[in-house]
Amino acid sequence: MTVEMEAAPLLSTPDTRILEATEPVASKNANQSLSDEELSITYDIDRTLKGIRQARYKRIALQFPDEMLPDAPRVFQLLSRGLDRRGATSKSTNAHHNGTSDGSDADKLTNSVTHLNVDDTSDPPPKLYILGDTSYGTCCVDEVAAEHVNADVVVHYGRSCLSPTARLPVIYVFTHKSLPLEPLVRAFKATYPDTSARVILAADVTYTDHIPEVHTRLVGEGYTNLFATELVHDPSSAIPNRTLPDSVRDKPELLSEWQLFHISDPPTALLLTLASRVGSIHIYPTDDPSNEKVKPQPASTAPALRRRYAILTSLSTVPIFGILINTLSVKNYLHIVEHVKEKIAAAGKKSYMFVVGKLNAAKVANFSEIGGWVVIGCWESSLVDSKDFWKPVITPYELELALQGDAERVWTGAWQSDFQSILDHSAETSGKAEQDISTSNGATEADEDDMSEPESAPPEFDLRTGRYVSHSRPMLDSTPRISQGDSSGERSLVKRAKGDLAMVGGTVSPAAEFLRSQRTWKGLGSDFDMGDEEEESRDSTLMVEGRKGIARGYTVGESTEKH
Repeated sequence: MTVEMEAAPLLSTPDTRILEATEPVASKNANQSLSDEELSITYDIDRTLKGIRQARYKRIALQFPDEMLPDAPRVFQLLSRGLDRRGATSKSTNAHHNGTSDGSDADKLTNSVTHLNVDDTSDPPPKLYILGDTSYGTCCVDEVAAEHVNADVVVHYGRSCLSPTARLPVIYVFTHKSLPLEPLVRAFKATYPDTSARVILAADVTYTDHIPEVHTRLVGEGYTNLFATELVHDPSSAIPNRTLPDSVRDKPELLSEWQLFHISDPPTALLLTLASRVGSIHIYPTDDPSNEKVKPQPASTAPALRRRYAILTSLSTVPIFGILINTLSVKNYLHIVEHVKEKIAAAGKKSYMFVVGKLNAAKVANFSEIGGWVVIGCWESSLVDSKDFWKPVITPYELELALQGDAERVWTGAWQSDFQSILDHSAETSGKAEQDISTSNGATEADEDDMSEPESAPPEFDLRTGRYVSHSRPMLDSTPRISQGDSSGERSLVKRAKGDLAMVGGTVSPAAEFLRSQRTWKGLGSDFDMGDEEEESRDSTLMVEGRKGIARGYTVGESTEKH
């Protein structure tokens, strides 16, 4: 006897709890206990309102990082009140002037025209929008999400990479964080006992407002060769997004004579960039600002640099690269994409382009043909620790090193994260490249014949295993060519591609060959052959009715038996 269930099991959620409040997913923020005045100082409400009013923005997108989203509703309310207060003030002013006029209609008309405010008309107040999630990294301005609401400006909160944007203006609010100065001054004096040492004071963007006061305090302690950095929107600078001492502006190589004192932990990309340019770096941690015994720690980048160099050598024989476009907002990102594609093609290798959001190992693991990934993003997010990734992930700067020959690749420890500097360097060397091309055009015809065949290329070996790499140049043209000026084609015979290679559009495709020969599963419908027995396979594969019902009891076809 089968007993039917009259109610849902206890493991399911009762219907009466559907509308009940649940605990918020976001963690509680310490700023929730701040008053409105303190929150206004932390999020720089007055400066934000001033910028919106001066530019007359009508649609404003507010971009918060994940850890600041709990404060977003209160910041939204403070900005809304400030924008509405302006309209209310203008209306009350006009009403006051209209009410103090004489009784005559002529006087009323004259008074109303005299006190007419052209700026403060009855236009609707600006609209604010909170961007709940970012398309890419939180350090970058999310122009894609802002354009979904037709925003005129983006207010970016929290730390930022300060990469130049392509379309929308930005109001940066780094937020204000407290920093006790007495422990910092004592730690600085213990680190640099020589008051004549050349030291550059720098900090993360969220602490950069403390730099002038720290500089003043240290000068009062007797230090004579200190330089306080200021924020600039220039990731290509010798110190990214920071000003330079006067003696270094024209000669960036002199930066090695200076030491750097950095407040708060810098991102890895910034640390690697600075380590190859300044004499030494000491980092003052801000995890626990109230700790009186905090000591600056010397920065060591040697292990990270050795790991990056090992990744480059492993990619020197990779035949196929994937280009990951991880931004649609950073200026000139399309130019660096074309530059990377040209570099890969010039090396005789192949590339495929992908547009991704937030990068993770699961996304890129779906493309097993790719031997290495190149990230096109901001100068901070492009440096990815690829320990959890199946294939290495590198930057455009690292790609140029990986594509060099073993004799040309020299690791000096230098580092560049901003791709704009790569584009600038490429533009400078374009003239020299044209001269080299003109010189190579003067080569003899016999030399061209010798280099026309793939067999003349030198063999390539994997530096990790020492094995010969047989398919490291998938872009080599193996189709017959007819030399110009020789219509008979007598000298155009070259070795054709093997007939067993997969072809796409008459060209050998390494991706198609990989799919045909090495992938064990090629998608739905690949478990039976549709070749010569196509019609027979179709007849033997009939559509049948599957299971239906709810999770606690499926039925098959017209049968009432539940499974």
